[in-house]
Amino acid sequence: MDKKEIKKFVIKSARLIDDKKGDEIKVYDLKGLSSLCDYVIIATATSAPHLEAIEEEVSTKLKEFALYKTNRDGSQSGNWRVSDYGGFMLHLMTEEARAFYALDKIFSFAKELAWQEKQELKPVKKVKTTAKKTTKKVTKKATKKAVKKVAKKVVKKVIKKTAKKSTKKTTKKGSK
Repeated sequence: MDKKEIKKFVIKSARLIDDKKGDEIKVYDLKGLSSLCDYVIIATATSAPHLEAIEEEVSTKLKEFALYKTNRDGSQSGNWRVSDYGGFMLHLMTEEARAFYALDKIFSFAKELAWQEKQELKPVKKVKTTAKKTTKKVTKKATKKAVKKVAKKVVKKVIKKTAKKSTKKTTKKGSK
């Protein structure tokens, strides 16, 4: 995934958080400043269930684009969840946790990205379907070839055995 695609997914994620009523959404551009990731999203949730709902929404929608978490932390926490998507990290926090850990101050050296920019992303579902169909076709062809090959070997063995038996019977009859 190239840098432009990552930026589109970051913006898409920020909008999804906004759609789920997440607060104080900040996107920090860390390109060239961090070896960990290119972007960090920090957002506030009003409660533990709200935190869960936002995380689930972002995860589900990004899967439609074949973008999956590489790591996740805080699944048992009702205060802070971190999702690592490779090129960006998503920090969802309650208001108390955000104030206590002050990640905004930690990333104050980074440029803030205006995530309200308009852009379109298209889901990968059609490609997946095509890939599945192609895989099925290839698998069917390979299976047919393998079955034919095995069938030929079996037929050859049966013919050889039958020929040996008939030769033995002929030899036994001829010697009597």
